[in-house]
Amino acid sequence: MASETTARTVSQAPSDLRVHLLMALLCAIWGSTWLVVAKGLQDLPPFSSAATRFAIAWATLSLLAPRLAAREGGVHPGWRLALVMGSLNFGASYSIVYWSETVLPSGLVSLLWAIFPMLMAIGGHLTLPGERLVRRQWWGFLLGLVGVALLFLTDLKVLGPEAIPAGMILLLSPLASTVGTIAVKRAGSGVSSVLLTRDSLLVGALVLAALALGFERGQAFAWSPRAIAGILYLSLVGTVVTFTLFFWLMRYAPAYKLSLVAYVTPAVALGLGAWLNNELVTAATGLGALGILAGVALVVTGKRNAPADESPPAPLLEGSSRTS
Repeated sequence: MASETTARTVSQAPSDLRVHLLMALLCAIWGSTWLVVAKGLQDLPPFSSAATRFAIAWATLSLLAPRLAAREGGVHPGWRLALVMGSLNFGASYSIVYWSETVLPSGLVSLLWAIFPMLMAIGGHLTLPGERLVRRQWWGFLLGLVGVALLFLTDLKVLGPEAIPAGMILLLSPLASTVGTIAVKRAGSGVSSVLLTRDSLLVGALVLAALALGFERGQAFAWSPRAIAGILYLSLVGTVVTFTLFFWLMRYAPAYKLSLVAYVTPAVALGLGAWLNNELVTAATGLGALGILAGVALVVTGKRNAPADESPPAPLLEGSSRTS
């Protein structure tokens, strides 16, 4: 990758305090996006809504990218890398999330998606040097799986016959993001995260537009003020600001640490869904959430076998945090 162009000087690493404050901001924004997606789907079909979001985000970031990339540093990513990230982290992952929110409550979708850090840690254990897991973390995976199973046996079961298949399909979304993230981590050292995000957004928008053309022809579009406001918020704040910031942070922090964003985000999404959208949160929901999030906590905070002073490669890229 670095041989394609001459690498520029990478910007100075931020302080730990700055990293933690920016992570808190990401949790607040991404926690709100699940509900905004659900509200928008009352007026727009899922694939068309997601495609419009990423098209606007791509156009906006294209205007900002030259200046941001010059400040950030890093080389221009090749299109192979953008195709991987755009098709998996944006196209596949978000198409599944948007479709799932037509069947499942936004908070529950966010909670099920929270297994992403566990999948990411397993992927790192299997494929990335210095990210081996220890016994405590494997117990975390087991606890998280128990939480997921509890949600399938309780909340999803009572939502109707479509809910359990939708929940199973939803789990493919964090899996797609895991595969894309690991591929980018392995091949994306030294690239500009701004330029990679911009190019990947275009790929994701095209994938989603193709899905919209294939499955949503003739469906009604209601470009209400709510739909327009939601698209703009998701495009500019929930995509351009958050992904650019997240990928910049990934240059300096290991993936397992920033996976804490996916640990906090579901709690924000559950609270907003119950408060603003009357989504039901039961005792079973709480127990399932406790199992998943406690499992995630054990996984992402467990001690690695890598040396303590080992610095992460740059940049370390993740989805998603998805995140929505």
